[in-house]
Amino acid sequence: MEGIIFKALSGFYYVDCDGQSVTCRARGKLRHEKVSPLVGDRVSITVQPDGTGSVDTILPRKNQFWRPAVANIDYLIIVASGATPVTDPFLIDRVVAVAERQGCECVICFNKWDLKQPQELYQTYAAAGFPTLRVSAETGEGLHELSAHIAGKVCAFTGNSGVGKSSILNALEPSFELQVGDVSEKLGRGRHTTRHVELFRLKNGAVVADTPGFASFEEETDCPPEELPYAFREFAPYLGRCQFLDCAHVKEKGCAVLEAVSRGLITQSRHDSYARLYQQAKEVPEWQRKSIEKSFFK
Repeated sequence: MEGIIFKALSGFYYVDCDGQSVTCRARGKLRHEKVSPLVGDRVSITVQPDGTGSVDTILPRKNQFWRPAVANIDYLIIVASGATPVTDPFLIDRVVAVAERQGCECVICFNKWDLKQPQELYQTYAAAGFPTLRVSAETGEGLHELSAHIAGKVCAFTGNSGVGKSSILNALEPSFELQVGDVSEKLGRGRHTTRHVELFRLKNGAVVADTPGFASFEEETDCPPEELPYAFREFAPYLGRCQFLDCAHVKEKGCAVLEAVSRGLITQSRHDSYARLYQQAKEVPEWQRKSIEKSFFK
């Protein structure tokens, strides 16, 4: 029997098989192979006479994220806000870079549009080619468009605490009744309310995950600096056109990317995020990059 892992908690895997949930343990051979099942994995299981099961095989993944631990995501819904708490564009770009390297499409969702309209940021991501939505979990604005966009897809919601990830999911499907944290006016951020990754099925056929905040993705951006330009999709038309083959696209003479920035074809904020991520990537030793993935199995 095949199914999808909807929840992983304390060594148990809750596998959805055509609407039926089977509580499973992973077979020992998976540990010996150093393969850890993730929420979102498509798996083959054996069901025992008592109704419990065992995860026998993990089917090939289309992508995987380590922090948070999810797999096979079609869309990463990045929830941001121009109201309290205000989202730093760098946080959006950091997560986008992770998703782009995994071949996962991003949808930029500006929540609390009824309170504050960050038009410039909206135009930045729309111009870069990302599906970009204006939403209010409070008034319902944009929710129909969001629902139509994710229908039939496997999606993960992420964003800094307090921007309204759980509120949007509750508005899309009130039966979820996910806990919503109050936003601290003093700190300008919300309390973490989501303690583990879990998939939920929507009536429109979408399967969604409410995940922890942006900090969860921090280490995954430790990619080799030479790969980072490919994580910024609007750089693509200019790569390979620089004066120097080893151009870092930061401050080099004859850089086609910098020329595009100066002409307004690439927004300054996106390039600023790239330069910041590039510097961070240069400071990470190669051995440390390799150890990040290995540490997941410990």
